[in-house]
Amino acid sequence: MPNSTTSQNDFDLIVVGAGMVGMSTALWAQKEGLKTLICDPNPAGSGTTYGSACTIATYACIPVNSPSIFTSLPHLLTSRESPLSFNIGYGVSNPRWMLSFLNNCRASRVKHISEALGQFLKHTDAGLDPLIHEANAQDLVVSNDCVYVWSSCAGFESARDSNAMRAAQGVVFDELSSDEVLKLEPNIKQPIHRGLHFKGARHITNPQELVGRMQTRFEALGGTVMQHGVERCQPDATGVTAYLTDGTEIRADRLALTAGARSRQIKGTGAENLPLGTERGYHILYRNHGAHVSRPVGWAEAGFYATPMADGLRIAGTVEINAIDASFNTKCTDYLQRKSHDMFGDLGSPDDTWLGHRPTMPDSLPVIGKSKTSERVIFAFGHQHIGLTLGGVTGKIVTDLAQGREPSCDISDFLPQRFI
Repeated sequence: MPNSTTSQNDFDLIVVGAGMVGMSTALWAQKEGLKTLICDPNPAGSGTTYGSACTIATYACIPVNSPSIFTSLPHLLTSRESPLSFNIGYGVSNPRWMLSFLNNCRASRVKHISEALGQFLKHTDAGLDPLIHEANAQDLVVSNDCVYVWSSCAGFESARDSNAMRAAQGVVFDELSSDEVLKLEPNIKQPIHRGLHFKGARHITNPQELVGRMQTRFEALGGTVMQHGVERCQPDATGVTAYLTDGTEIRADRLALTAGARSRQIKGTGAENLPLGTERGYHILYRNHGAHVSRPVGWAEAGFYATPMADGLRIAGTVEINAIDASFNTKCTDYLQRKSHDMFGDLGSPDDTWLGHRPTMPDSLPVIGKSKTSERVIFAFGHQHIGLTLGGVTGKIVTDLAQGREPSCDISDFLPQRFI
């Protein structure tokens, strides 16, 4: 229930950022009786949420960190056919993030990270499904599994340890032969050595529409939306004052920081002191080729998904380590175009291209918990590649914290204090 300071402040909770994590937080909070305001200068779901591969990736317990990075990094950085792009100047200017990332590539750390993600992902449906129901968005969810493919024996063998970690976390999958992959997805033209079939996986055909319907339901329940950014906040003993970009000052009992890769830019929260980085990701869209696959298909070595969307075939992936506001890198979308043609044959030129910013901590785990600066500021960002998947359960946890309850699942591995 709202706490006793409600009458002193304008709101029980201010949510900063209207992506999947932020809107999930706002909807959970409002439907549980908290008077909630969500602030974002951009339309709901129009940021990183909009452009992802759109899988509800309950199998995604393998971090970007990997012991193999030490031997594979030279090739990844120099090959024209690599899904990784790295701005050396940016890396040199951010040594804390880079060194911490490499430190978390040790085998013992990767195992621990995988276990933490695996346990958290088990709560995905409990956090997400009630929001899909509230938003009347069942038509945007497709339950047709997901497939990974490897085009080489070497690539598949290098993934054995990762796949064993998936199995250890209870992820259900079948190993497929080349013929079995093609029976599921006959339009694939690239060589296939092996595949994995993740049973029970789902995907969203229009993520911005999903978040938009969540906002509609949030407002119907009495929630407030302001299309302005929050520049800074000032917590004190009885609440938090948020200073908006239009000069407005808003008081609330608590503030949830869910601004993704831009969370460090909100002054006064304490997030400025955390090593939040950005994995820039890209997608291209072929409007007339949505029927090429019947489910998301990830090409492991190429680092992307092909996903059938409401508006066509989306090819989403790559990782670019660069400044958040660096210019659009056409080499990344050119790569996706080449590889998608390798995968399916000549698809022509893409009808659309996109760049987004995955908020990533150096250990590939999100930050969820109260700020060291003030317990009235709650962090919920850094979900890297799986914000769409974990947005619902994260919003449920933030709502628990905002009401002084113990979270519905263990967040000890996600607390911001791990970096202090």
